[in-house]
Amino acid sequence: MKRTLLTLLLLSPLTAGAASFDCHKAKEADEKAICAHLTLNDKDVAMSTKYQFLKGLFAMGRRGAMQDEQQSWLNTRRQCGADTACLNRAYDARLQQLDAIYASINKPL
Repeated sequence: MKRTLLTLLLLSPLTAGAASFDCHKAKEADEKAICAHLTLNDKDVAMSTKYQFLKGLFAMGRRGAMQDEQQSWLNTRRQCGADTACLNRAYDARLQQLDAIYASINKPL
């Protein structure tokens, strides 16, 4: 049993730290850089998780605005190309924006 599990683990592709998109299909320089750098990969997963969570909390109007904001941010990220410093700044800014949206939500005490 242990040997079978070990064999499966060794033969299966590594998926730990997977970006929010399929790295095997990454074509753009920003996507390739995200897939190649663990810190960017982790920030991408955190951003995607927060974005999906928040998007699910709002009705259509606000959800549509969030989708537009996300698309705009993705365009900005793409302009960074493979520049990891630029990508880190872009992710840090977007994560702060998403955190601010969450902080502004009225929550029960």
